[in-house]
Amino acid sequence: MPEAPYGPHQGFTVPPMPSGPPPAPPNALRAAAVAVLNLSGLGIGYALLRRWGPVALCLAATVVLLVIALPADADGLPTGVLVGYLVVLLLAAAHGARLGLRTPLSLQAPLALLLGLVLLAVPAGGALWYDGARAEAEQRALLGRLEKADDLVAAAGRHTFATSRADYRSALAAYRDLAVDHPGSRAADRVPARLRAYYASVGAAYGRGEYCGAVEPLRFLRTVPRTMPADRLGTLTHWPDDRLATSLYECGKADLGDGGEAWTDRFRELLADFPGSPAAAKVVPAVDAAVRSAQQGVGGKAPCTAVDRLHTLDTRLTDLAASAGNAATDLTAAAARAGKGGDAGAYECGVNQYKDGDFAAARKSMQSYVSDTKSGGKRDRAQKIAIAAEVAQTLPAAGKKLPTTASGGSISVTVKNDSPHDITVLYTGPVTGSFTLKACGGCTAYALTETLRVGFKPCSDSGRNYPRRTIQLPTGTTYFVHQPQGTGAGAPASDTAKIRPGYVYTECAYTTRTFGSGI
Repeated sequence: MPEAPYGPHQGFTVPPMPSGPPPAPPNALRAAAVAVLNLSGLGIGYALLRRWGPVALCLAATVVLLVIALPADADGLPTGVLVGYLVVLLLAAAHGARLGLRTPLSLQAPLALLLGLVLLAVPAGGALWYDGARAEAEQRALLGRLEKADDLVAAAGRHTFATSRADYRSALAAYRDLAVDHPGSRAADRVPARLRAYYASVGAAYGRGEYCGAVEPLRFLRTVPRTMPADRLGTLTHWPDDRLATSLYECGKADLGDGGEAWTDRFRELLADFPGSPAAAKVVPAVDAAVRSAQQGVGGKAPCTAVDRLHTLDTRLTDLAASAGNAATDLTAAAARAGKGGDAGAYECGVNQYKDGDFAAARKSMQSYVSDTKSGGKRDRAQKIAIAAEVAQTLPAAGKKLPTTASGGSISVTVKNDSPHDITVLYTGPVTGSFTLKACGGCTAYALTETLRVGFKPCSDSGRNYPRRTIQLPTGTTYFVHQPQGTGAGAPASDTAKIRPGYVYTECAYTTRTFGSGI
């Protein structure tokens, strides 16, 4: 057998086969191509290098990003997720470039670079699409906020303003935020129309003619321009003004007619805030009409009510005039007419009270009339009625008829004072009058037991000069009341005298000391 030309006995061995192709010479274009291809987020650079593990990692990172990002919402991607994904892309690009520097590609480097540049449109286009989707999601979210505000307004409109005030405030805050913070949004563009509906809802009571109920909502609407941009409100800025002025007037007028107390506040606000408005011009005629109506009421079935009304109008109009600006003079004149009418009406009121048997009130009314009226035919009779009313408080029978202004008579009646106190003598009947007797010097109060003694006769001491007064009375029944004056003088005494012709009458006033030293 021939010897092999090569063999161990000659000192030669066969080298092992290499594990892969030898490294290619460094190629910057190839490295750039791999880096750019990996920036697409699809790991294509790794695929050209046949590095399937990194390809899978790139695809996994992109899938995770898509799962988190889609569907797009108004808030967009969390910053941490976006930064993390960008870091992954940059690491993939850097790592791919290092590998591609010496590793041959399955595609020529220039063609691979061109493909990479084209594929960069994928993340760029995706970013643009996502930004548009996010913007649309934001628009929908803002429209959703607008719809919620609209729902609040609709719900609030089904209840009173007092109940729904909080909902109206919340809706207004939403409209304001959309208009101020998102001025270019579709929702913000719809705010002016929504505000018109908002104003109509808040001011609905005015539309229904519920003027008192409309005052507070309209006041609220006047505060809206403080926070809402003027360009969003437009003509709504002054929308509540005329309506509020009208509501203040109509509400005040209704309360004035009902005899309430709120009308002065309504008219005061109207004259202060809208002095030149048509509604403000109606205030003086309205109060003049109220004064005339009360004056006419003095001659009606309830004169005392009318008098009280006139005095109340006098007080309230005087108070209103103090802050009424140009209307002050007219309101002061109306107050004066009301006061004068009330003073004059006290006579009719007193007569009515006297006829109803309320003698204390009748006396007070007539005394007020006499005090406030310095002349006139009714003044003398008012004085007579005041006296008769005081007598009737002690002797109710004396008040069965109104006294006249008659005086004098043919029968003498002498009244003496056997009392240590001044005595006012009041009398009424066919004639009415009063006078006062000075205290009797040296006279004392009688003991009760002494007055009960048979034959007791006051004013009988011939040695005393009793204070006295003689009056002339006609025949008929006259009612006397002796009213002691001064502190501790005691209660009044009374007497009913039937005056007849042919007699001389004497009245004696004295005081009695009862048990316990009372007088």
